[in-house]
Amino acid sequence: MMIRAFLLTAVAVLIALPHPAAAQGVYPEEIKPVDIPKAPVIAPGTQLKPGDMFRDCEQCPEMVVVPAGIFVMGSKQHKSEQPVRVMRVRKPFAIGRFETLHAEWQACLDAGGCTHKPDDHNWGTVRKPVINVSHDMVHGYADWLTRKTGHKYRLPSEAEWEYAARAGSKSNYWFGDLVGENEVNCRKCGSPWSGIGNAPVGSFKPNPWGLYDMHGNAFEWVEDCWHENYEGAPKGLEAWVEPGCQFRVIRGGSWYYYSRMARSANRQKNPGAVKSYWLSFRLVRELP
Repeated sequence: MMIRAFLLTAVAVLIALPHPAAAQGVYPEEIKPVDIPKAPVIAPGTQLKPGDMFRDCEQCPEMVVVPAGIFVMGSKQHKSEQPVRVMRVRKPFAIGRFETLHAEWQACLDAGGCTHKPDDHNWGTVRKPVINVSHDMVHGYADWLTRKTGHKYRLPSEAEWEYAARAGSKSNYWFGDLVGENEVNCRKCGSPWSGIGNAPVGSFKPNPWGLYDMHGNAFEWVEDCWHENYEGAPKGLEAWVEPGCQFRVIRGGSWYYYSRMARSANRQKNPGAVKSYWLSFRLVRELP
């Protein structure tokens, strides 16, 4: 009975993950990260407005303030993305300019706020998104940032993530309905890293709100538990969670998967305890 239960669990995990294809090619180590000036470290009490880029401390992630507004969430392309809903974002919030970096995670390790040293898959750590971290580990990192800065850091909800990814667009990607060539790091998308590994953050153009890699590069954890569709979802931006849920939503696609998974509306599930080299995250920082 124990062996049968183990096999059933293993099969369930495999079914839960997005269907992969084999990694391909040699990682292009000779391509250096794009030199992008860092956002400034702000003084405590600084009043922030939409469009501002900032850091709360030298080792903190760079954040961008996105505006309030209205957007259409979901699509008619897949049942998991329905029903399509009009959502109102009543106040601005700040979200990571980039996927969280190895160096930013290392600051948490050095301070004793984190205990897990993520594997970089031999791609290096310079301006690379941190990978191989579970959902609970990300919670630990966010809690450490909250204690350090006095500001609430947390994973975005699905609604917040999609709003930030769309940046006012209604198309598959912020730049249009077609993925194009070398616009996104996803499998067969024409980038030097496509099907091979994570690119250094900032290797592709940001969306109109200044956010990088919302499409492709690495999938990103969000806070929500997995639900088959939006039937019964909260009407607001809050995450849809139940205590002890096994599967969490991941968003944005990755270098490992095809472009359809990198669409703004696409949503997949992953066991919260399962780490991967194609899975990272970015955080929200709440504003007063």
